[in-house]
Amino acid sequence: MIGMSETTEAEDNEVAVLTTPQEWRGFLEQYSLLYAKVRADEEELGDLLDEDQIEALEEGGRVDLWLGGAAAREEALDVAEDRLGVTFPPSLRGFFLASDGWTRLEDNVDAVHPCGRLGWMRDSEAGSRVIETYASITGNEDDVELFRRSLQIARGEDFWLLDPTEAGPDGEWAAYEFAPKYGDTTKHPSFYALFRTGYESMQEDADDEDLD
Repeated sequence: MIGMSETTEAEDNEVAVLTTPQEWRGFLEQYSLLYAKVRADEEELGDLLDEDQIEALEEGGRVDLWLGGAAAREEALDVAEDRLGVTFPPSLRGFFLASDGWTRLEDNVDAVHPCGRLGWMRDSEAGSRVIETYASITGNEDDVELFRRSLQIARGEDFWLLDPTEAGPDGEWAAYEFAPKYGDTTKHPSFYALFRTGYESMQEDADDEDLD
């Protein structure tokens, strides 16, 4: 639903922001395993794991699974930053140094772009259409300005955005999840906080399954 919308602040738990590739690697390994346990259907599991691994997973064991890519090189990050004219916030940089992009996320976001494909929302085909539509409706000025200045970091039905003009004392940029279908925008204090919402959602579902 397109129209005037109020940005909501996510109720993020106070957890330390991950900034190093080592921290991100450990978290993403946990994320991969939890995704396989909670979100992957039988067909997808067959694509991700062999029969022995699936059996181990079903028995509560731990398997090696990585849903990301190879780590980005520092030089690739420098090139991306120069191209965009920004310095990436610490949590985003640490993420890329652990995995240059990510697949199989929650809900209506398909994947985090590798650093070489990051771009401004205003320059993407989908983003420019949203901006044009919102700009045609009186009362959407704040949303339009946010979209025009934000970095689009993921692809899918919904948008993941980072706003370089709103940085905290730790250097983290405000992060937004925008759902065009509903006109909802949810704000998080950092890229890590935004990424972690999917992990927490899966963890809640896993806990519910354990109670059943």
